[in-house]
Amino acid sequence: MAESSSTESSSTESSSTESSSTERRPASTGGPRFRGGPAAFVQGPTLDRSRDALATARRLLALIRRERSLLAVSVALTLASVALLLFGPRVLGHATDLIFAGVVGHRPIDFDAVGRTLVLALGLYGAATALLLLQARVVAAIVQRAMFRLRAQVQHKLSVLPLGYLDGRPKGELLSRTTNDIDNVGQSVQQTFSIMLNAVLTFFAVLSMMFVISPLLAAVALTTLPLTVLATRQIAKRSKPLFLDQWGTTGRLNGHIEEMFTGHVLVRVFGRQDEAARTFEEHNNGLYESSSRAQFISGLARPAMMFLGNVNYLLVAVVGGLRVASGAVSLGDVQAFVQYSQQLGQSVSQATGMLGLVQSGLASAERVLDLLDAEEQGPDPAEPRSPRQVRGRVEFEHVSFSYDPGTPLIEDLSLAVAPGQTAAIVGPTGAGKTTLVNLLMRFYEVSGGRITLDGVDIAGMTRADLRSRTGMVLQDSWLFGGTIAENIAYGRAGATREQIVAAARATHVDHFVRTLPDGYDTVLDEEGAGLSSGERQLITIARAFIAEPAILILDEATSSVDTRTELLVQRAMSTLRAGRTSFVIAHRLSTVREADLILVMEDGRIVEQGTHAGLLASGGAYAALYESQFSGALTADTEP
Repeated sequence: MAESSSTESSSTESSSTESSSTERRPASTGGPRFRGGPAAFVQGPTLDRSRDALATARRLLALIRRERSLLAVSVALTLASVALLLFGPRVLGHATDLIFAGVVGHRPIDFDAVGRTLVLALGLYGAATALLLLQARVVAAIVQRAMFRLRAQVQHKLSVLPLGYLDGRPKGELLSRTTNDIDNVGQSVQQTFSIMLNAVLTFFAVLSMMFVISPLLAAVALTTLPLTVLATRQIAKRSKPLFLDQWGTTGRLNGHIEEMFTGHVLVRVFGRQDEAARTFEEHNNGLYESSSRAQFISGLARPAMMFLGNVNYLLVAVVGGLRVASGAVSLGDVQAFVQYSQQLGQSVSQATGMLGLVQSGLASAERVLDLLDAEEQGPDPAEPRSPRQVRGRVEFEHVSFSYDPGTPLIEDLSLAVAPGQTAAIVGPTGAGKTTLVNLLMRFYEVSGGRITLDGVDIAGMTRADLRSRTGMVLQDSWLFGGTIAENIAYGRAGATREQIVAAARATHVDHFVRTLPDGYDTVLDEEGAGLSSGERQLITIARAFIAEPAILILDEATSSVDTRTELLVQRAMSTLRAGRTSFVIAHRLSTVREADLILVMEDGRIVEQGTHAGLLASGGAYAALYESQFSGALTADTEP
């Protein structure tokens, strides 16, 4: 949308009727589909196999590494907290030795020393907790900044993806990747980052202290480590595809829900509520099953670690007791060692307990990265050209195009439209009418030949420059949430109230806007609730009027307007078209009689061109179309 204030962003929806001949693969869901576009029924690629988890993790860490200063603070806080927790067991072990020495030696226990030792231990644990809380706050800042950048990357990616990519995928699926998946990545990283960092540092720090106390006991404590690693790897291997399936199913469910809300009127009109409900139930059941399996498999990690931890504790207690009995170590050292062993087990348990979150986050990250890695539209030329003065001469020179390389749609098409001319494009559905203007707007790139604007190849212009000179009104009216004045002013940055009202008057919007309680300040939702389809279309026409484009494209722009309003709009458009090159796509031939040039398209070719009178006189394809429309209407009117 940033490329042209005068171009409707819903252009993707305008081309569905023109590309039915190019549709090749059925949609994957069972219900009716309501999206348009040349590839509306083409199912986008699914992630049938997962990426390299380490590669995905590295790309996520690359986002986090940009916060080097905060990362250093976080690591320092974690190290300080681990160090304090590391000395806690030794301090408590010293208190145990003081009590044990008094009992065994039959002498008074130095309760003052014991008290000071316990206060010191309490202080160590309290300070460690405070540092962990501070570290969690720093980690939250790191992760949220990283997710801010990730959302920005996704937004930029969407702006440079080719129209075919967006047309070929369910909107709900794309929304799920840009919202649900990014949110899940952020939550997973935030919850696991500090825990994993603390667990890793604690593991190595505690392990070193255990070897200081007793290498033999440390070796005994490590006997269960290989089993821990093996169990973790097996659980991760089995749970990763399940989480990937879970989030893929979530995207498909969101896509179905978006379709049903968007097309709820059609669903009810055709009585497809039960079918829509069944499709929803299928997706919902699929999500339930995939989520249940993923959570169950990943949930096995915690009980497995608890079991191995208890086995480890049993081994340490038995061997430690024997070592105390032999006098090799003191009771306090064994107590400290047991606590270290528990800390070691807790660190492993915490890390494996995060396995489910890690796998879920990686699955969502893969879906987001799949979007970020999608092939972008070609870059703008390094040294762009631009017409010195845009007069509006448009030429198609031997243009070829196909949505699928194996199925050509337009072949060797040539035409020239002089400045100020109105060229009407007519023909049956699927002939390539909207495709023609999509090529002119560079929503798609030509496969062969070239298109020029005042002698300059549009491929040598920036898309923003080209589209800023073009106004477009689509068959499907698109409004955004905001006031009527804001929707009209969308076509021209910095438009004044006077310019908004002037455009509204020229397009006959003013008369119905003034009947609304809040007038031009009436707030609309995305569906334009409260306005008729004709009124919504008039607002989009006013949006194009205020842009004052050099080239005007009208794709069935009056299809939703009643006959009386259509006459008024046609008069206003005659004024607007003066001195501007216009392309009018029409199915109703009554709207194109006054066009300077009528192009008749069939199967991607221009089979006839000329004026209304000349084409009727020739008795060709245009005359046949005209006869079929008006003779059919007359026959219907005369039937008893």
